[in-house]
Amino acid sequence: MSEQDLEPKTKTLAETSHYIVWSADEPDGETTYHLEVNNVTLHFFQEEWDEFLQLVKKL
Repeated sequence: MSEQDLEPKTKTLAETSHYIVWSADEPDGETTYHLEVNNVTLHFFQEEWDEFLQLVKKL
């Protein structure tokens, strides 16, 4: 397996001047989601991301 096969494939989902949300398709088939807020990054697995989106919709 080459090094390229081990690198996650990332995609920016949304971005503002202070925030960014991106996803990574990991080599093991899992998709992870990442929310960057200034110098803090929250990492989510799919189930956690789904629950986070439900929470945000309640705001």
